[in-house]
Amino acid sequence: MPVNSFTVGRDCTLTIVTASGPLNLSLITQFQSAPDMAEIKIKGLDGITRHARFFDGWRGSFNVERQDSTLDDYFAQLEANYYAGINEQPATITETITEVNGQVTQYRYLNVLFKLDDAGSKAGDQTVKQKLSFVAARRTKIA
Repeated sequence: MPVNSFTVGRDCTLTIVTASGPLNLSLITQFQSAPDMAEIKIKGLDGITRHARFFDGWRGSFNVERQDSTLDDYFAQLEANYYAGINEQPATITETITEVNGQVTQYRYLNVLFKLDDAGSKAGDQTVKQKLSFVAARRTKIA
């Protein structure tokens, strides 16, 4: 639900589907995504500099509060598959945003590859914070 006509984090839900089924992360506290782009300058004989841009996928990250072993188990299985010579299949992420006007917008990240950046620090009287990043071939609007 928007706050004072602004989109806030709780307006966003994420659905992650891997080759082995949904990946239900316990408590996502932050999601970030950004496009990757390659930019080049072209200097003409007329002395004018022109620019070109090439879309080159997407990247992003999740911060997760660990409440169960879902994320650890997923990467343990990926690692086991790697050493067993099993090809890793890409995942998808569907981002659903409830807009200020009540409409729903959805984007799908395709051919997603995850990386566990931080499995978490374990300390007394502290929650375990995990960090997951991803790269994706594309983000397409589906609704």
